[in-house]
Amino acid sequence: MKIAVASSNNSVAQHFGHCEGFYVFEEENGKVIDTKFYENPGHKPGFLPRFLAELGATTIIAGGMGGAAVDLFNGNNIEVVVGARGDVEGIVKEYLDGNLKSTGSICREHENSGECGEH
Repeated sequence: MKIAVASSNNSVAQHFGHCEGFYVFEEENGKVIDTKFYENPGHKPGFLPRFLAELGATTIIAGGMGGAAVDLFNGNNIEVVVGARGDVEGIVKEYLDGNLKSTGSICREHENSGECGEH
């Protein structure tokens, strides 16, 4: 399994499309065996879900994202976990331990980026 985390300054980005990049953690038997960082190639409609699918991601973790992006990730068989906050490595550990659940936090207005990741 590969877990992608939208990040900015080693913390979970509150809107995945505007993050600095994505940490992709490869997991085996409940443990991280490899980590790679990919710079955000740009926020273009529909692009990032395909980009992460091509990297082999099976899960995306972010503070929040728009409903269309959630649908695109689901269409690429990628689990969406939103509402996460904190440092990237800690969040992945929470996820692998079964302690991180999606809040369903959907960003509705990009002009009001402060509401991304809010409950």
